[in-house]
Amino acid sequence: MEVGVHLPQVATGAGRSGEGPDVRRVREVIDAARQLGLAAVSANDHLAFHRPWLDGPTLLASVADRAAGMDLATTIALPSLRGPVQLAASLATLAALAPGRVVAGVGAGSSATDHALAGVPFEDRWRRFEESVRVLRGLVGGDDLPDDWEVLLAGGQVAAPPEPVPVWVASWGSPAGMRRVARLGDGWLASAYNTTPDEFAAGRRRLAEEHDRQGRSPLPAALATMWTRITDDDAETERVLRDVLAPIVRRDPDELRDRVCVGSAEHCARLLSSYAAAGCVRTYVWPLGDEVAQLERLVREVLPAIG
Repeated sequence: MEVGVHLPQVATGAGRSGEGPDVRRVREVIDAARQLGLAAVSANDHLAFHRPWLDGPTLLASVADRAAGMDLATTIALPSLRGPVQLAASLATLAALAPGRVVAGVGAGSSATDHALAGVPFEDRWRRFEESVRVLRGLVGGDDLPDDWEVLLAGGQVAAPPEPVPVWVASWGSPAGMRRVARLGDGWLASAYNTTPDEFAAGRRRLAEEHDRQGRSPLPAALATMWTRITDDDAETERVLRDVLAPIVRRDPDELRDRVCVGSAEHCARLLSSYAAAGCVRTYVWPLGDEVAQLERLVREVLPAIG
């Protein structure tokens, strides 16, 4: 199982008056990930968030040269909210900066605020998402454009990437979500704090059944937003779960405890081993502070113990 790292794009403080994201940390994470031999760096996407947030596609473009040799992944981007043509232009630009190294993870987004800001009715999100992904695949993924969009774009051109960009579709693993992944994706991107290894394995089985029904080859599956804090101190584990992570994702810390890599190296290795056994080909970890030291501990203490 390969490992990538989410860039530290969210502020550590809360609210408008909180501490903003530190761009120096982004550079430090890129350098550490490259030196440690990680497979990828990634960035997420929101139009607005309850904490200050660096824009994902812009952030990836800004570090493309620094991340030499690693994939640049959106985990995820929001084509139905940004607009598929606008996102395609961003991805094509990113692919020109990093040929062959861009992975477009896309999703509908679960934020009603983001949808309101984009003028997209929340209840219409799935229809709009499917249409947007088909357009995006036509512009950057090597597929044909839908006929009506061919007409819309007849009077202009959108920059194309040097080679097709793989489009991975995000889902929390529901039957409807797996059908959507099978229809639209080159891979499935699950969310660590919204699933478990058993649920991930069940999602892969649903996806395989849908592949068989459609006569398609199996798709790979990866895991994003694996929040990470490796510590031997039980008190620190509890503090990070309750005071750091739970306020960011707005979840019950007890629900998060067995889903994320917050705790001992042994806990993290067991969790990641379970995902590897379930068929996960890549995990994107998201260190909760002290990013460089956390990545070093991950590579030194956790990854060698993954069975």
